[in-house]
Amino acid sequence: MEPRKGRRLALFPLPLQGHINPMLQLASILHSKGFSITIIHTNFNSPNPSNYPHFTFHFINENLSECEATTTDIFALLKLLTIRCVEPFRECLSKVLSDMSEEPIACLISDAVFPFTQAVADSLKVPRMVLRTGGASSFLVMAAFPFLRQRGYFPIQDSKLEEPVAELVPLKVKDLPVINTSEPESFHQVVDGMVNGTKASSGVIWNTFEDLEQPAIAALRHQFSIPIFPIGPFHKCYSSSSSSLFTEDRSSISWLDKRAPKSVIYVSFGSIAAINETEFLEIAWGLANSKQHFLLVVRPGLVLGTEWLEPLPNGFIENLDGRGHIVKWAPQTEVLVHSACGAFWTHNGWNSTLESICEGVPMICMPCFTDQKVNARYVSDVWRVGLQLEKGLKRGEIERTIRSLMVEKEGEEIRHRVLQLKDKANMCLRQDGTSCQSLESLVTHILSLE
Repeated sequence: MEPRKGRRLALFPLPLQGHINPMLQLASILHSKGFSITIIHTNFNSPNPSNYPHFTFHFINENLSECEATTTDIFALLKLLTIRCVEPFRECLSKVLSDMSEEPIACLISDAVFPFTQAVADSLKVPRMVLRTGGASSFLVMAAFPFLRQRGYFPIQDSKLEEPVAELVPLKVKDLPVINTSEPESFHQVVDGMVNGTKASSGVIWNTFEDLEQPAIAALRHQFSIPIFPIGPFHKCYSSSSSSLFTEDRSSISWLDKRAPKSVIYVSFGSIAAINETEFLEIAWGLANSKQHFLLVVRPGLVLGTEWLEPLPNGFIENLDGRGHIVKWAPQTEVLVHSACGAFWTHNGWNSTLESICEGVPMICMPCFTDQKVNARYVSDVWRVGLQLEKGLKRGEIERTIRSLMVEKEGEEIRHRVLQLKDKANMCLRQDGTSCQSLESLVTHILSLE
């Protein structure tokens, strides 16, 4: 019997905030192109299906204990998910494929960090594409890990952190996209698995655009024998604020409404990063001493060993005299587009970096792990749309960096460059823009898969 062909897609995100958002944005983009969407998702960190009435949701049980689900060791969580999801995912996808009441599945799109989905897709005879939720430049570095191991860059030595990686200009050794773990070899296996799983797929979708990362995209097209589709920035097509795992504090916007244009530095380190109490106090005092207005996001769990703001000395907030506003979570895309937002102090996760560029907001970079380190180096040294805190978290250095960006000539030049990139981001989404053309190519490619 001839296999049925359809315009239904099955999407399977990695269940972390920075991965769920772009996958659901991609789902909306593809839905607008006439595809029906089925989302396969873990019960862990699951979005509310009622926010997406035009999608069909299937949930799988990954059997994480409460302790496992709340761990601060993100690499340990990733390894657990990779093991626990295999069989539930296989059973769910098999069931979806065999449901004759629904349109046939044309393609599976999985997060690149779930390479086991390739073997499952092969066994069920369904094409698999991947979404890489990070940038192309950082992925190019990860693809070079075997070469970098041969050249002796790994394991990373503290004495060489400031040395250049000659083969990957302008990176320094400290910028290589690793994570602090007691199992570095296991981490390398995960990265190699992601890269090889991507190479084995029927194509890779990127939340980026040609004018931002053209050299990396060109290099990947040369190295990989699969089609590559840079169709970003996703969030400019479809917002997925309703997929936030945190409750957004709307007071952020009403507070910004009372501030002068470009006068506020927005500070947020994403949904996963953690800092210690000493680092938090240096950040707080650096912000206070800069005399600039700031909106600071301190999500519960950001400061290790604390509930929320207990480390701040008595009277700290009162002495700011209204210059600072602290919340547990903010509606980030709304904050960045707000006229009062003059800079973004960020951990340089790819979503945050891209959102800042798209709104023409200069950055202060404080990367924590993996691709964030590469993103930060590109922000400061390649695109030159931000400043890095190179010398660690010291209140004097923080104050100087903030003032350089907010009130000095260096900040004006950076702002001019980021506004040029903002224009390019807008142009790529126009009818004749590179991302728009790449999306049309993606649709054609999906419909050609067998």
